[in-house]
Amino acid sequence: MPVSDSHPSGASGRPFLDPLGQPWPAGGPPRRLSVLGSTGSIGRQTLEVASWLGAEIRALAADRDVETLLAQVERWRPALVRCHRDVEDAVRRGLPPGTALVTGEAGLVEAATLDVDAVVAAVPGFSGLAPVRAALAAGRHVALATKEAMVCAGPLVWREARSRGGRLTPVDSEHGGLYQALVGERAAGVAGLVLTASGGPFREGPRDLSGVTPEQALAHPTWRMGAKVTIDSATLFNKGLEVIEAHALFEIDLDRVEVIVHPESIVHALVRFRDGSLKAQLGPHDMRLPILYALAAPERPAVPLAPLALTGTLRFFEPDLERFPCLALAYEAGRRGGTAPLVANAADEVAVAAFLGGLLPFDAIARVIERTLDGVAPAELHWDVVDEVDAEARRVADEAVRRIRA
Repeated sequence: MPVSDSHPSGASGRPFLDPLGQPWPAGGPPRRLSVLGSTGSIGRQTLEVASWLGAEIRALAADRDVETLLAQVERWRPALVRCHRDVEDAVRRGLPPGTALVTGEAGLVEAATLDVDAVVAAVPGFSGLAPVRAALAAGRHVALATKEAMVCAGPLVWREARSRGGRLTPVDSEHGGLYQALVGERAAGVAGLVLTASGGPFREGPRDLSGVTPEQALAHPTWRMGAKVTIDSATLFNKGLEVIEAHALFEIDLDRVEVIVHPESIVHALVRFRDGSLKAQLGPHDMRLPILYALAAPERPAVPLAPLALTGTLRFFEPDLERFPCLALAYEAGRRGGTAPLVANAADEVAVAAFLGGLLPFDAIARVIERTLDGVAPAELHWDVVDEVDAEARRVADEAVRRIRA
């Protein structure tokens, strides 16, 4: 675990390191940003944070939400815009003179490698891995919301960053909480990391979840997120992905990363120390704050938000792995290592899409993940096998969906 002398100043004369073993940035918060996934929840909130910082938006990368993208272009006047090929003509008609338009994966990579101070990577799913890799290979600071990058290829992502001068900071509220709680701490004193989970809409109530509808699963009690991550939160697979991400991001043994259910979502993460102490990071359930810290740390600029009220009760429960088998499956994938987390992620993407499309019962998402993990032979993780393994896992998962429906 690369926790080191992460104090913002040090008499030793050594470089000042952050909790991930990287030098703290010089020059204050970034002035020029590229936002990948700009029309999604994280992307929209990133643009609010950019307005707080007075930052310039050099690139906006979106998919098919033409209306939102063009409104963002009107507000920010970026040099580069990326969209899906299906909506290229509609977007092009709305662009101001001098704004370049790119499409497809190549366009996403171009937006990720533009000359900026930081890239906010918020493209959901496996498709977000390629631009993260490209940005780090270009030596960029990546504020990472695409957890699948670390889940599917964490060691490779770190190798890319360290060999090319790239920098990583976490945007997820839980990993951002761990990052903050580890400032000034040393690896030798850390016993483990704790991620909190709200428990989603099905933490209590009937144990039979076979009849759950997409509308019920999308009604998250705490956070407002995209459809995929909201369903993953309802199954707790999202928390399993975050466990694997923490394992890869902080380079700590998987079994030293634990999950606790905390319905209030005020405590985002905790660090256990070997002396028995715990340090927690608390805050409102507002993603703008972890986005801000990922971009501006170690500085803490003032923000136009009301302070969190220190009233009420904070509750904590052990996760129910019988009710939420997807969490156990994520741990299993992490323990198998190699390409197994990549396989589990691909299977979940297929299963969630099938559930949202009315093709799979909610409680069968776990069965698709389990069958895919057992149906795809594990392999050593290399860049040249990532796409192939992802495609094979999706084929096996599609077959599992068909068999469950039959």
